[in-house]
Amino acid sequence: MNKVRIKLIKSRFGRIKKHAASLSGLGLRKINQEVIIDATPENMGMVNQVHYLLEVEDVK
Repeated sequence: MNKVRIKLIKSRFGRIKKHAASLSGLGLRKINQEVIIDATPENMGMVNQVHYLLEVEDVK
């Protein structure tokens, strides 16, 4: 299964509650925090919802 590295580059404060919930679901809490997740449709939907706060790259 493909993996994706995501990094939070902008603050979650002052954002829509659903977007903050998506960040929590992805495991991101602090700016510059990175996590590696499976590229499932559920996870990628959350990434697409908050793409303006993230930096995304594929991991092999």
